[in-house]
This record gives sequence, structure tokens and C-alpha cells, in this order.
Amino acid sequence: MSNSQPVAYEEPAEASRHDGRWAFARGLKHLGRSALDVLLPPLCLGCQTRIMGHDALCPSCWRQVAFIRPPLCDRLGVPLAIGTGGPMLSAAAIADPPDYDRARAVARFDGLMRLLIHGFKFHDSHNARRLFGRWLAVAGEELLADADVLVPVPLARWRLLSRRFNQAQILAMETGRRAGKPVNPFALVRRRSTGHQVGLTRAQRLKNVSGVFRVPANELPNVSGKAIVLIDDVITSGATASAAAIALRRAGARRVDVLALAVVSE
Repeated sequence: MSNSQPVAYEEPAEASRHDGRWAFARGLKHLGRSALDVLLPPLCLGCQTRIMGHDALCPSCWRQVAFIRPPLCDRLGVPLAIGTGGPMLSAAAIADPPDYDRARAVARFDGLMRLLIHGFKFHDSHNARRLFGRWLAVAGEELLADADVLVPVPLARWRLLSRRFNQAQILAMETGRRAGKPVNPFALVRRRSTGHQVGLTRAQRLKNVSGVFRVPANELPNVSGKAIVLIDDVITSGATASAAAIALRRAGARRVDVLALAVVSE
């Protein structure tokens, strides 16, 4: 018998044992998932109706989310009535261009989307974080493809202490994990608190956040020359995103795009 025969025999046996271990592991994982579904059945994140899988919405709730689809404004990311098949600008983007390059959002900030975000942001309900990450990865596919790093919009220190988490950072981590992009939560800091922007005009919002962000000196090498995607929960007037973009551009960022769960749009 030649020396090659034992090797030829042993390799398939080893592969078979290896495949068997993987099959056994997969079986245990499936069994564990089935047991978990019995103890914690998958429920719709909107209405708590029993559904087939975790981190999802039932068909009825899905229809209540006003997803943003093309055609849309290439700069502001808001939906447009008609399309031309190429990049288009809305009247608002032409009249008052933002300080960031492009913005994209998953849906309009109303209906069920508003309720989901408010639960996540103000009521410490993080059940939808994986769903949000999937949505953001799809809505921001074009932006994420060109991105070097994701940067969450930071909270003021006192607000972070009272809330115990930064919702933008959670969204950035979920999106970065799905898109395979790094996340830098330290690239931006707030110089001061600005208070809530609710009820302010666009001019008042811009004044309120003017100069509020900065890039720390030790983060300059991580920002300069980079294509950055800012992550936030809601784009209202764009004032906060513009203020953050200005700070990043002053630090040498090559490009600054914005990706959010929702946008306030008429």
C-alpha cells in the first residue's frame, strides 16, 4: 500500500467528523431558538401581535410606516412628487442648501414611526434597535458604500447622564455592524447644552446650535480626509446636522452625509 492511501482515507473521515459537529451545533442552535420562542414568543414591535419572527412588524403595522422611496431630493432626502430618473434637488435644497452633502432617512416622522422612535428615545424601550439597524442599512446603502466611518450625533453630558444612553450611538452601532463600517462615538463632542429644539423656527434652531459641536484635538487624524456619515434619530430642520457637519468639515472631513430613522417633511 502506498504512503498516500492512509492520508486519502483520513481526510474525508476528518471532514465527516467536522461536518457532523457543525450539524450538531446547528441543531442545538435551532433547538435553543425554538425553546426561546416558546418562552418569549416573537411579537410585533408595534402592536404586540404574535408574528413569525423577532425584531419585526406585523403586516398591519408595516403599512402604517410612511417609508421614503424614490423619487427624492438628493441633498435633503425628502420625497418628491415626480422623478426624472437621475439626481434631483428640491426647491428647499436649492433655496437653502444644507451644510452636509446628502441626507437619507428611513421614513417620515409621523404615525407609527413617531411612536417607535419616542419609545426608543424617551421610554428606554430598545426592542426595535435591530429593526432600526436593518432599516438604516437599507435606506443609507448609497451613503454607507462610500463611508469611512460612522459618527453618532452626541448628546449633552447632563442629558446623557439623565437618559443613560445616546440613541444615536445605539443606531450607529447597529448600522455599522450590518454595513461593516467602523463607528467613532468620540469624533464629535458638544461644547454646551442647547435645550430642546421643539417649537423653534429654522432660524432659531440654527442659532441655537451654532458652534455647539467640536472635534477634539486627539480625534483630528480620525476625521481629516474621511468620508463621514452622521447618524441621528430624526432630521427636523437639519440645523443640528448642519452644525455637526460644519465642525467636521473644519476638522478636515472630506465628505459629510447624514443618515436618520426619520425626517420631518411636508
